[in-house]
Amino acid sequence: MTIALDIHVKEKRHGARTILRDIRLQLKEGEVVSLIGASGCGKSSLLSIASGLDRQFSGEIKLHGQPLQGVSRDIGFIFQEPRLFPWLTVAENVAFDSANAPSTRRLVTRLLAEVGLQDHAGALPKQLSGGQAQRAAIARGLFTQPRVLLLDEPFSAVDAFTRMKLQDLLLNVAREHKLTVLLVTHDIDEALYLSDRVVLLDGRLTGFDPGPAPRKRGDVDAAHLKADILASLHA
Repeated sequence: MTIALDIHVKEKRHGARTILRDIRLQLKEGEVVSLIGASGCGKSSLLSIASGLDRQFSGEIKLHGQPLQGVSRDIGFIFQEPRLFPWLTVAENVAFDSANAPSTRRLVTRLLAEVGLQDHAGALPKQLSGGQAQRAAIARGLFTQPRVLLLDEPFSAVDAFTRMKLQDLLLNVAREHKLTVLLVTHDIDEALYLSDRVVLLDGRLTGFDPGPAPRKRGDVDAAHLKADILASLHA
């Protein structure tokens, strides 16, 4: 299968501190991978490097075999907070910095329908719930029609029920848009439910296979694998 995203970090430093060293992570086309690890292990740094936002490292990122030279429209990024512009409507946030052409409006309408916000196009961010704001952020992340979607703990600020609904939305969106997904999360249950592969970052990368999709929340196999992951984190 084709490698969609090839991340090779020889070294990433912050001042005198080495954050990442000798990290190689390859994502297959259409694969959903969750990256987990203790706070401060470098997960968000690795995601920033993979997105092209951080170029201060030794190594190389390849997107479908081609070196990544910076931020690309082929890579969408969804942050922990929605980061919507408060003075723009939901529709304007999704299409931020794009011409108000008929094709743009059609794409925004379609994306808002996909994330269940078709009736909120003219609303301001302050009129949205936390879950709705994150749905708008997902639509914005899809606006450039990326091939790879990166997410940095996107559901951590919402309640448990909303989180489950957003997880299912992410799976549907990834399947519909044929996306390759790299998700940073602290929630092992979330990682096991969403992912084709779970990767633990702890100085090195250790992979775990949750089994074939679709998976159910809280099944016995997932519970056993969660125990293995927790043991690795503890070690």
